[in-house]
Amino acid sequence: MRSFFALALLLPSILALSPPIQIRDSPITLPIAVRINATGSANLLEADRARARLFIQKAQEKAAKVKAGTLSSDAVIGVPVTNGAVSYLASVGVGSTASKFSLIVDTGSSNTWVGAGKAFTKTSTTIATGDTVSVTYGSGSFSGNEFIDKVTLASGLVINKQSIGVATTSTGFDGVDGILGIGPTDLTLDTLDPDFNSLIPTVVDNLFSQGTITSDLIGVSFEPTNSASVTNGEITFGGTDSSKLTGAITFTPITSTSPANEFWGINQSIKFGTTTILSTTAGIVDTGTTLVLIATNAFNAYKTSSGGVLDNNTGLLRLTTTQFANLKSLFFVIGGRSFEFTANAQAWPRSLNTLIGGVSGSVYLIVGDLGTPSGEGLDFINGQTFLERFYSVFDTTNRRVGIATTPFTTATTN
Repeated sequence: MRSFFALALLLPSILALSPPIQIRDSPITLPIAVRINATGSANLLEADRARARLFIQKAQEKAAKVKAGTLSSDAVIGVPVTNGAVSYLASVGVGSTASKFSLIVDTGSSNTWVGAGKAFTKTSTTIATGDTVSVTYGSGSFSGNEFIDKVTLASGLVINKQSIGVATTSTGFDGVDGILGIGPTDLTLDTLDPDFNSLIPTVVDNLFSQGTITSDLIGVSFEPTNSASVTNGEITFGGTDSSKLTGAITFTPITSTSPANEFWGINQSIKFGTTTILSTTAGIVDTGTTLVLIATNAFNAYKTSSGGVLDNNTGLLRLTTTQFANLKSLFFVIGGRSFEFTANAQAWPRSLNTLIGGVSGSVYLIVGDLGTPSGEGLDFINGQTFLERFYSVFDTTNRRVGIATTPFTTATTN
């Protein structure tokens, strides 16, 4: 999936001309809850920029390894989510008498592990593998022991023999118990010792292998919220949830442009009202980024057109109420279809302003400066605030991303 849904295989251009493949509804869903971490990074923009830099770094590291012959060009790569200002959490049970753990849903890493907060207790289904495990993330890490155990994601999502890590030490995961890794399997390589050449089947791998799900794709639904902690999303395994949609899913192939093509990268253009501020270019769709980030030249055009001023406390653009009342919609052109991103969609929830260092009642915009000009091969990131307004599908089999409108696309939330 990356963040995340990470993908390195290029999509043959002919696929874009193929007839659409029917995606079935799936009743197999996992609820997820948003959590605004008031003790985390108040500067959402800097946290997201740091993540963007890590995307580039990972792509460069992969390119170097491919050139040196130590890594296949077909290998997938990903960037782990970090425990910053905004996290999406799932309650996951482990053991024969399942203990519940609050885990960060990470579509860009693949190790599932517990023990950062709540202690792990062995049950009759717990089997030691003899391996130790360690993973280093963007701003955190964990190390511990690997076990096989029963994992319960939700009703109908039970895995009897899932490999999980149990942390003996961890950093950067205050307030959560670990990570539910649902990214590509290859990301687990080199995380075990002594079996460093072994891959760890992810929860998605095991759901496939046991026949619980039959399609290699995931549908993601987020909803805008004014609450700091609320269940406002779901991941659908093996299909989509049509009850979350108000229109057809528009699919677009993974871009061929590097480095965006190393992840869930797509091509899109952006208009502010009727004015193009970002011509068709490559970027990524990422559940682990909070804001919508656009190339510096596009951001400058957006800033001028919106009248926003940079707020030093939040790192975001700030508008007066009069400016906000006149704010035009953005239009994201993806797969030949224009998706309207309304003025309300562009605003951070005002009731949550103080959690990001803002002032109650002010209007802050969730469109930020990526920090690099267009033409760099990764010129935008459609993050959580974008995905709260649109349903997204990450289709590994067909190497494509799907976007659809929802009841919240034009909602006045915020």
